[in-house]
Amino acid sequence: MCANVHLPPFSSSIFFTTAMSSDVPRIKQAEPVDESTVKKMILTFEKRSYKNQELRIKFPDNPEKFMESELDLNDIIQEMHVIATMPDLYHLLVELNAVHSLLGLLSHENTDILHMDFDLQTAHVAIAVVDLLQELTDIDTLHESEEGAEVLIDSLLEGQVVALLVQNMERLDEQVKEESDGIYNTLAIIENMAEFRPGLCAEAAQQGLMQWLLKRIKAKMPFDANKLYCSEILAILLQNNDNTRELLGEMDGIDVLLQQLSVFKRHNPNTAEEQEMMENLFDALCSCLMLASNRERFLKGEGLQLMNLMLREKKMSRTSALKVLDHAMIGPEGLDNCHKFVDILGLRTIFPLFMKTPKKMKKAGVPEKEHEEHVCSIIASMLRNLKSQQRTRLLNKFTENDCEKVDRLMELHFKYLEAVQQADKRIEGEKHEMVQRGEILDDSIEDEFYLRRLDAGLFVLQLICYIMVEISNSGISQLQQRVHQILNLRGGSVKVVRHIMREYAESLGDGKTEEFKETERKRIVELAENF
Repeated sequence: MCANVHLPPFSSSIFFTTAMSSDVPRIKQAEPVDESTVKKMILTFEKRSYKNQELRIKFPDNPEKFMESELDLNDIIQEMHVIATMPDLYHLLVELNAVHSLLGLLSHENTDILHMDFDLQTAHVAIAVVDLLQELTDIDTLHESEEGAEVLIDSLLEGQVVALLVQNMERLDEQVKEESDGIYNTLAIIENMAEFRPGLCAEAAQQGLMQWLLKRIKAKMPFDANKLYCSEILAILLQNNDNTRELLGEMDGIDVLLQQLSVFKRHNPNTAEEQEMMENLFDALCSCLMLASNRERFLKGEGLQLMNLMLREKKMSRTSALKVLDHAMIGPEGLDNCHKFVDILGLRTIFPLFMKTPKKMKKAGVPEKEHEEHVCSIIASMLRNLKSQQRTRLLNKFTENDCEKVDRLMELHFKYLEAVQQADKRIEGEKHEMVQRGEILDDSIEDEFYLRRLDAGLFVLQLICYIMVEISNSGISQLQQRVHQILNLRGGSVKVVRHIMREYAESLGDGKTEEFKETERKRIVELAENF
């Protein structure tokens, strides 16, 4: 248990206001907040909550009888916001059963009265609880007292907090500002908890959250802050989580994402906020495509056609569409998408982007390296996956116009080779200095150096070299001759290319079976040896 914070009397204490009954003039009475006052506050809340529940059961058809108790309950919930300044006392909320009672208030049992005139006050209590939970789970506050935070989050999850929050959102009317704000704050609670404990995302998605988010995202309503927040929460749920990706796929979520993104095919987002939502939806789609079953859904939902059109239309969506295509076509799971992409004349779209990085992308702040990485990755995926006629069509592209695409490939090779060699030189210098100082180069430092090499352009260089060795082994002598001719003219080295390919083969990684990795390593090394 973390030690309580002892504050000097009066100097830096936190004060709160106790409210009197609603029919008595309010008296502001400053009291220093400590464990004792928090306990009193929670007990007052429990009493008022019990009284309100009792009156509701006793007078179900006469709201005037329990309206005053509802106001009193609302007042004490407001006062409890002060507890959010003392996360080391969160354990009291759990020990005195306040968390259970707060969750109970998210859904009053008297559902038969929910849609009558006095439902507004009921909704107000639920919204007051949401506001309080939002403040209690503020991520900065949670990190102030890890122990207090753990106790609170455990208790909320045990009480099925996400399911209750979703049920509460279902009955809120976003046409009413206070209720719309209630939805925003509910999403903030979920974001706070997911950031503090990422493992709860799968459980939250299963408790109705995924379904609610998809429904809200596709609702025919004007764009607003809540839709933006929904797109953000959706992207968070799908990060590094195959369970939530599968769930979204099963709920036809790929179609929902494609429908929402299709708006930006011919039109740019109207505001920076709408652009942020578009990027969130693209991120969500990229996450989903990490799962093989969603690649098939993307293919059937004509996702390739939409991304291809976005690339041609030259709007803001183009950069992200390129990233989505990369995710859809990479690895052995991308085989069907690679073939379909050639069938829909995608080669006509991708190669102009390979030949020249569009100025619009540079103006939009997209790094040249990011654009070139995605384009090279897509071409590398096609070389890896395409068979028969489609593969021939791809290779023929490299022979067009006196092998201009080979010339561009070699231009990129030397550009990234120089960038990586400069980074390697700096790293070697740093390593030498570290050894001189007697420091040990452990695995974590080596990993850090490797990440810096990737950042300098190593991964793009590996993709470029892969394309070079693939087309040189294609059986088209014209391509092999052109690659080697330019390599010799510019003082390049076959040995360097082979070394880069071996390093690439060794780094083949995450999410693949050992059998696949071994087969792929052998294939890449063999291509390099025959280069």
